[in-house]
Amino acid sequence: MALLEIEKAGSPVLKKNCEPVKKINGKLRSFLDDMAETMYKFDGIGLAAPQVGQAIRMVVIDIGDGKLLELINPEIIAREGACVDSEGCLSVPGIFGDVERSEKVTVEYTTRYGKRRKLEADALLARCVQHELDHLNGILFIDVAKSLRQETEES
Repeated sequence: MALLEIEKAGSPVLKKNCEPVKKINGKLRSFLDDMAETMYKFDGIGLAAPQVGQAIRMVVIDIGDGKLLELINPEIIAREGACVDSEGCLSVPGIFGDVERSEKVTVEYTTRYGKRRKLEADALLARCVQHELDHLNGILFIDVAKSLRQETEES
């Protein structure tokens, strides 16, 4: 496994509409492993492929419950409710903002083994899924935040 470089706001890859993954193979599974290692190393709870330079539809998520989710070609098929909460992003260090998201989402995705699955998410997991899937459409949380603030280690 290898640590990947995180693209920062302003990088063109972060504004791209990502391409679907066409073939799942060992190279792609290795890239998923590298994405997870990178997310954990930088204390993230989610990481999308464009954040590490690849404009493909793939994300990894672990909201701290020890359950790593790997979503290939994810698609939100249902939404419910709305709530506003604070978000940050590894690609926008030191900036946080209040973002309105659906309270619950249902997502269809493909696993690393090519199986199509469905995930029902609420609370923090729903927020994280929506945040990461926005990355796949070239949207950063700072593009949709109701307000933004800079925070330092002392804040």
